[in-house]
Amino acid sequence: MNAFKVILTNISLLMVLSSAVSAQTTDYANYPTYTGNDLGVSYSKQKTAFKVWAPKASEVKLRLYDAGNGGDAINTIALAKADNGTWQTIVTQDIKNKYYTFQVMQDGKWLLEAPDIYAKAAGVNGHRGMVVDLPATNPADWQNDKKPALKNITDAIIYETHIRDISVDPNSGITNKGKFLGLTETGTKSPDGKSTGLDHIKELGVTHVHLLPSFDYNSVDETKLDQPQYNWGYDPLNYNVPEGSYSTNPYDGNVRIKEFKQMVQALHKNGLRVILDVVYNHTTDIQHSNFSQFAPGYFYRQNPDGSYANGTGCGNETASERPMMRKFMIESVVYWAKEYHLDGFRFDLMGIHDIETMNAISDALHKIDPTIIIYGEGWTAGSSPLSENLRAVKKNIYELNKVAAFSDDLRDGLKGGFSDVKAKGFVSGNQNSKESVKFGIVASTQNSQIDYTKVNYSKAPWAAEPYQTISYVSCHDDNTLFDRLKISNPDASEADLIKMDKLANAVVLTSQGIAFLHSGAELLRTKQGVANSFNSPDAINQIDWSRKTKYADVFNYYKQLVALRKDHPAFRMPSTKMIQDHLQFIETNDPSVIAYQLTGNANGDKWNTILVILNGSAANKSVTIPAGSWTLVGNGDEINLGGIKKINSTSIDVAGTSAYVLYK
Repeated sequence: MNAFKVILTNISLLMVLSSAVSAQTTDYANYPTYTGNDLGVSYSKQKTAFKVWAPKASEVKLRLYDAGNGGDAINTIALAKADNGTWQTIVTQDIKNKYYTFQVMQDGKWLLEAPDIYAKAAGVNGHRGMVVDLPATNPADWQNDKKPALKNITDAIIYETHIRDISVDPNSGITNKGKFLGLTETGTKSPDGKSTGLDHIKELGVTHVHLLPSFDYNSVDETKLDQPQYNWGYDPLNYNVPEGSYSTNPYDGNVRIKEFKQMVQALHKNGLRVILDVVYNHTTDIQHSNFSQFAPGYFYRQNPDGSYANGTGCGNETASERPMMRKFMIESVVYWAKEYHLDGFRFDLMGIHDIETMNAISDALHKIDPTIIIYGEGWTAGSSPLSENLRAVKKNIYELNKVAAFSDDLRDGLKGGFSDVKAKGFVSGNQNSKESVKFGIVASTQNSQIDYTKVNYSKAPWAAEPYQTISYVSCHDDNTLFDRLKISNPDASEADLIKMDKLANAVVLTSQGIAFLHSGAELLRTKQGVANSFNSPDAINQIDWSRKTKYADVFNYYKQLVALRKDHPAFRMPSTKMIQDHLQFIETNDPSVIAYQLTGNANGDKWNTILVILNGSAANKSVTIPAGSWTLVGNGDEINLGGIKKINSTSIDVAGTSAYVLYK
């Protein structure tokens, strides 16, 4: 079990109640499967086709509205029953920008009015869909939008952020604070003259921006954006619609689409790829979800007694193994990849989904673009009725095709176990964490020099290839890295905490696999000790840009680490065989010191041999190293690719709590 978010929204009580309600004991395997690609709303100036899958409906009505909220329907149309559980109608006039709902009668009862599950545009708060002319939402020159180059998936350095967090600080210098457009602005500076927002991310040097959920979610009232509201967004409403509160006008369904595209376009122009955090594992609730208005119970997993399963800790879990849910997930990510030019997807609680579905998603996305990155949390938040051998959990990652999982082994090996915030890790002197960190260094792959009995969580390698491992030490979940180190080392000085922090991400950025940074870690981000800040105010969650000045040396160190990784392919080998051939650990006979060599111009590196020494002890250590003329390029204070000093000795004194990097 691992860190996970328990999303309690403003309807948390309803979720608890709905999870307690027994689903009908139904043989969903006998539901018809529709294989066409025309579900949802298909617009043209001459006609608009509406098609939904409601296999047990006796009637389906379509209502058209002038606005996304308020007012009576201007037209009500009965849909005709079609094949394999579908219902359809065609409106033979131009109804661009009209809003709509469907309503299904099932078992003699009218269900709620709702957009279809495939809705691509919506009105304020997402309760009505909108008929959209998608080409009309494209920003200027969208057809020439070009992704930055990516040779290997392991070349990715991912920066996880939230649309509000990155820009909403009053000192961000950004005009469109908390909006998609905030990430399009360049030239923005703090009062101290430091770059912020997009320019800051670009300055740091990462390759990918991972956006916390930015599809239309439930917990922020888009009609009250003048009032303080915040949420991470893990409470899905309309999966294929951008979040309205991040747009400059949530009442016009076109605006959020265009502004999301403008953001992607700007990030691409500035050399950054874009990853979307997706949450297909649960919905905000069951009773009100769009899924339940068309096929009640079908899209959710049930326990043997008929009650709704809750492996997400959020009151429900979706049933990815059922054909129409699998189809929906595949078509949804493909839509985002094509319409919004996205470069990757991070799957929340991926362990809820079945292996077959995740592989089908991977196949579909990699047909569009082989360099799309797919990764997720390789765990659930509770027990699920889906058999573990079928789940896309960490131990089954080797069965997944080009899908990665987060290495909690490395994360907790570095800073201490998630279940005890006072626990120490390798960087704070825990002498039992060495093998867990080594396991992370080789990206969870098979390695004869690892004692798997001493790895914290995984007693065997789980990644077939290094691109299946996300190497990280912190993310939006739980305390920030700096906060966690403060909590678990209450007597440490700030200077010592900074050494621990720098060492932790020095390990991440020199480990094999895909490197991942939590936004603001480079500024010693704090959330004032709040761990689960999913609905905490901006004051807790925002990036405080004054810290870029206060901790300029830390930012520069992170920036130098990123440059080291980008300049030296030895740190990002694309195959397990290459790691086995070129990475050798050196026995230090010290539980606080890890040393290894990357030999033979690994992965085409210009440096013949690279030596990395990690000292997790606060004490200085004398470490025996292979003979030769070495150039020291990294110590606990700086990374200087031009060289800090020459070492012509068979030993080196390594400062306490630091990472040394040498080459010859």
